[in-house]
Amino acid sequence: MASERIESIKSLFTAKSAKVETNKGEQYYANLYEKCKTRLESLQELPPVSNKIKIESALEDEGVNRRDFLKWASATTAMLMLPASFTPLVAKAATLMNRVPVIWIELQDCAGNSEALLRSDGPKVDEIILDIISLEFQETLMAASGHQAEKQLEDAIATFKGKYLLFVEGSVPMGMDGQFGTIGAKAETFYDHLKRVSDDAAAVVAVGSCATFGGIPAAAPNPTDAKGVMEVVNGKPIINIPACPANPANMVGVLLHYVLTGQIPELDSLLRPKFAFGYRIHDNCERRAHFDAGEYVEEWGDTGAKNNFCLYKMGCKGPMTFNNCSIVRYNEGVNWPIGVGRGCIGCSEPDFWDKYAYERPMANANIKAPTGGVEKTVDQFGLGLLTAAGIGIGIHAAASVVAGKKGETNE
Repeated sequence: MASERIESIKSLFTAKSAKVETNKGEQYYANLYEKCKTRLESLQELPPVSNKIKIESALEDEGVNRRDFLKWASATTAMLMLPASFTPLVAKAATLMNRVPVIWIELQDCAGNSEALLRSDGPKVDEIILDIISLEFQETLMAASGHQAEKQLEDAIATFKGKYLLFVEGSVPMGMDGQFGTIGAKAETFYDHLKRVSDDAAAVVAVGSCATFGGIPAAAPNPTDAKGVMEVVNGKPIINIPACPANPANMVGVLLHYVLTGQIPELDSLLRPKFAFGYRIHDNCERRAHFDAGEYVEEWGDTGAKNNFCLYKMGCKGPMTFNNCSIVRYNEGVNWPIGVGRGCIGCSEPDFWDKYAYERPMANANIKAPTGGVEKTVDQFGLGLLTAAGIGIGIHAAASVVAGKKGETNE
């Protein structure tokens, strides 16, 4: 039964591959512009949920001028795959981020995604915006603890029922009836905790490789029977933002899209936002020209390494990894793994620790320079990874296809 359902989902995508479309026509964007404008006008009439800090004040306090903010808005508009004409709307949406309540919970994780927000070497607009959102609950950042923290969570759920975005960091341990992870005075299992908090969420955002696909805790032999959020939460829109850690720019992108439209962004077959995960590392890699020329690093420290040749023979998984690392980068946009001479380990892909995190090429990748055999769309590649454990993925993929067909009909 499981295999039949997955095959039916595959057939939907075989009929029409879900390629990333960067131009959907003037009428589509004209309608979208008016929709976003109306959405922002309605949000502006609402008071801030709880965080009343204005972005103008926050930017000024951190020494970010108006010009830099508008540059950020322009770059973010492009990242969201929107025309330049949407830049004023994106800038406006950033000022209204505190109208949407956010609850952030941590399960079986290292808090690396939270740390990615906290440990930047200087304030960036992305981080400043995350500071002004109405973050109603976050264990790592909040001052409250114990019973006070539990009460704060319950109050937030009750007050913003059906309106809050739930961010989840960490995998869900299902082994021993969930007893590998418990939380609170009542020793609620991580599974029960997640189900209860997600029940009243408007949408669930899984942040990091652990929350999306199980991550390192799910690596063989997976003693805790760790699962990704999408495998245990049903009946809610789910957005996956994988990577280890997830890039703050992609978190902001998802939030901005929701503020702009009131809806989740377009997703691929693995529930990742296409604006961030619609392209392979390989497509935008700064070393791609060396790959095409057949110039590789053969061993660490050789002439190829000194001349920034392609790292594929050293185990780089860029050709089968979908992410925008090479575009947005890390550490204030300064660099990224391949930029410092280390191949990609595919941390935004399912089962990356078992499948990709080693220093040798994929035996069955069939990659040949210069033409290669890796020109697959994000959905074709993602659907090749579906297993019986991914029934939830199939359900969401089907819904995505149906929604896409309705959208085409309305255009």
